[in-house]
Amino acid sequence: MEITDILGLLGGLALFLYGMRMMSDGLEDAAGNRMKQILERLTSNRFLGVAVGAGITAVIQSSSATTVMVVGFVNSGIMTLSQAVWIIMGANIGTTITGQLIALDVGMLAPLFAFIGVAMIVFLKAPKTHCVGKILAGLGIIFIGMDMMGSATLPLQQSEVFVSLMTKFSNPLIGILAGAVFTAVIQSSSASVGILQTLATSGLISFPNAVYVLFGQNIGTCVTALIASVGANRSAKRTTIIHLLFNIIGTVVFTVLCLSLPIAELVGGITPGEPAKQIANMHTIFNIASTLLLLPFGNYMAKFAERIFPDKASASNEPRSIAALNEEYRRNITHLGASAIHTDLLQKEISEMVALAAKNADDCFRCILERDSSRLPGITEAEEKIDCMNNEISQYISKILIHNNSKDSVSDIEDYFLITGNAERISDHAMNIGGYIKVIERKNIKFSEQAIDEIENMRETVQSVLGKAMNPGGDIYNWLSDISEMEQKIDDMTAAFRENHLDRMRKGVCSEESCVLFSELLTDFERLGDHTLNIAQAYADIYLRK
Repeated sequence: MEITDILGLLGGLALFLYGMRMMSDGLEDAAGNRMKQILERLTSNRFLGVAVGAGITAVIQSSSATTVMVVGFVNSGIMTLSQAVWIIMGANIGTTITGQLIALDVGMLAPLFAFIGVAMIVFLKAPKTHCVGKILAGLGIIFIGMDMMGSATLPLQQSEVFVSLMTKFSNPLIGILAGAVFTAVIQSSSASVGILQTLATSGLISFPNAVYVLFGQNIGTCVTALIASVGANRSAKRTTIIHLLFNIIGTVVFTVLCLSLPIAELVGGITPGEPAKQIANMHTIFNIASTLLLLPFGNYMAKFAERIFPDKASASNEPRSIAALNEEYRRNITHLGASAIHTDLLQKEISEMVALAAKNADDCFRCILERDSSRLPGITEAEEKIDCMNNEISQYISKILIHNNSKDSVSDIEDYFLITGNAERISDHAMNIGGYIKVIERKNIKFSEQAIDEIENMRETVQSVLGKAMNPGGDIYNWLSDISEMEQKIDDMTAAFRENHLDRMRKGVCSEESCVLFSELLTDFERLGDHTLNIAQAYADIYLRK
């Protein structure tokens, strides 16, 4: 085998892996942050869950990508462990599509697929068309890569050393180990099965020997998910255990069957003289049979994984979103479903930030009403936390926007950015209100009974509108309309209270200092309503895109 053949083999493998990444990116751009809603609706039933896992994997041609997506979803709380079991089982079925396509020699049309896909990307402007173009171009590149690998391995037919090595795979343990290690290295069972088909078609390995390598390849594909789970929470680690357990059990069962029964001969007899189809059929039968065998035991597998990784006594060991933003960005920067994970993390973190800002506003009003500055240290600490959250979320958003091509997902992230800024401004105005207590205590300022009642009305109204804004749902139009009416009520209250305030000034009921403070308080009150309406409008835009 000459250097040009080695380069051809490496180049073909590179094209194959790049084609799978392009197809994955196309699906990610098409589904984007809707991936969460799709999975939530369809994974409640185990059969639908299996179908979803098979369908996604069939499109992107990579069970590893699907499983890594599932690990990320479980880690971020989007998906439960029980739901993940069915997706993983389906992914093992979906990954067999690549082998079947190779066996059908769809590669003859590969240049046409690649050309149509690239033409759609280059000449058409519609975003959805670009997504379809990526999927088609990726499919074409996959088979062009397979053809390059096939041509590069032809000289190996003349290599006695290589042929001798292939015959050693008749030992089941060696074959399984070789398949697992090779797949673990290139992190793609679809690619390794495709290479196995190429070797079999070239006459370099017999079908009975290839069977054990095939079983090992199903174990090796788990390595990608295992790597993805490093640093993840315990639920994500349980997901990878289920994936590994599924393939190990399937391998053990089929190895025993192949050693005791003429399984290889029976499967090979379906398409005699066509090793690529024989391997594709065995791969499909292996994964479908393993799924049917283990489908009734999915929940037991989840419980077994929980026993291996039991819950820790302290929840503090589980990563909170603010502590895990940068880690989640690193882990989920490009894989399938990353948009859903990014937006879900943002939603959780920003919801906490808005809730903290609302509490700060309530505490600051109470400082004035109770003439008590003892709340100020806690208020200041919360304000510092909100500023820190705003800074980290802004950095996180700037990172993920660079790698996000989904129009809807980008729009959602931009709206979350607006919410973050408005939540931070709510906290700033709350701090303004809280800061007035120092002047009140220092100058012994007293408000009239009417002013006190009006401040209490401000507090209750602010908490009501913020509470409403933090819980979008139901009929989003009615929800937004309610908040708009509440914000208008704040404007009307501000005008009425200001007029009352001027009347008290004319009557000499309030002191000069109290008049100044009350006027400042009204300004902050009105701004709180404005920023809350901004938050509600951004949330409404996000929900209407779903």
